[in-house]
Amino acid sequence: MTRTVRRILVAAITLTLTSTACAAPSVAVAPSVQPATVPTLVTPAVNSFGIAAGNPSGKAKVPKAAKAVKTTKPTRVIGDGTPASCTSDAVVAAVAQGGIVTFNCGPDPITIVMTQTAKVRNTNKSLVLDGGNKVTLSGGGERRILYQNTCDPKQVWTSTHCQNQSTPKLVVQNLTFADGNSTGEKAEGGGGGAIFVRGGQFKVVNSVFVRNKCDTTGPDLGGAAIRVLSQYKNRPVYVNHSTFGGAPGMGGSCSNGGALSSIGVSWTVLNSLFTDNAAVGNGANPKRSGTPGGGSGGAIYADGNKFTIRVAGTVIKNNHANEGGGAIFFVSNNRTGTLRIEKSKLINNPSDRFYTRGYPGIFFLGKGKPKVSKSTLR
Repeated sequence: MTRTVRRILVAAITLTLTSTACAAPSVAVAPSVQPATVPTLVTPAVNSFGIAAGNPSGKAKVPKAAKAVKTTKPTRVIGDGTPASCTSDAVVAAVAQGGIVTFNCGPDPITIVMTQTAKVRNTNKSLVLDGGNKVTLSGGGERRILYQNTCDPKQVWTSTHCQNQSTPKLVVQNLTFADGNSTGEKAEGGGGGAIFVRGGQFKVVNSVFVRNKCDTTGPDLGGAAIRVLSQYKNRPVYVNHSTFGGAPGMGGSCSNGGALSSIGVSWTVLNSLFTDNAAVGNGANPKRSGTPGGGSGGAIYADGNKFTIRVAGTVIKNNHANEGGGAIFFVSNNRTGTLRIEKSKLINNPSDRFYTRGYPGIFFLGKGKPKVSKSTLR
């Protein structure tokens, strides 16, 4: 962050803004008494956790770019119809080879515990990973599950502008990601307990993320479920009809961004559900003296310069931030970024230290004010 932005954020946290800093949106102290708990939305069971993907009441229109990829003619299939054939090694090999990948593990839901992180090779134009609503990929509480990084030479550099290249195009759909853990990962600043993506293009469709985590402290790392950096031409990451948490004890936990985190990346979140996620760091960003930093963005943490976030047809509730933005933390350093919330519900997302006045659960520094339409914030 720039020195100017650091000064503004520190002032917001301490609530001693100067008259110049007050040109940014007004900031309110979180109430000492938190709102009453709102019951968690009950959704039909579709996996071993009993948690369905997405907000069943979401009515946001889904553009073609955000829809699932047709996988009736897969490039390769993991498994021969038996659970024993669906192994971590098979997943790692298929991900490295790319293409359209499906699973044939038998008629029942299956959990595949990964013994190593599956890594996308940058020489592949695309990877579509489709679990058919039966497959859970688990990090076993010990490792990140899936990794793509166009700027990682170990995955092969394919251009001189790795931070802005169109491929690989990564799609995860009809899958559950559970118990991913990127704690201790230092590359690219860490974060991304279940999935880390830098470069190319990325979307998530009809998937569930439960009990993922990353480091508990740090001013700018985050994304217990997903961390994203450097998307091609700043095209948005699409999150369509997916669930992050979904029940008490099932949410993600990280220093910042209990579900999603990014720097300089745009997001379009459609018809999805975020509950029971937490930003557990302490000291905000920049970190207060004597603290390790972090604790913002209970569900979503977004930082950078020019980027956009659009949340539509989505429920964000019962998430929590030790610092600011119990639902969404949004800071555009150069004040060009925009936040839009449409036909959504943000309910009971406490921010223990700061939020933007008039927008419960949100801390926003960007262009103008958040655009909120046909939505509930409380």
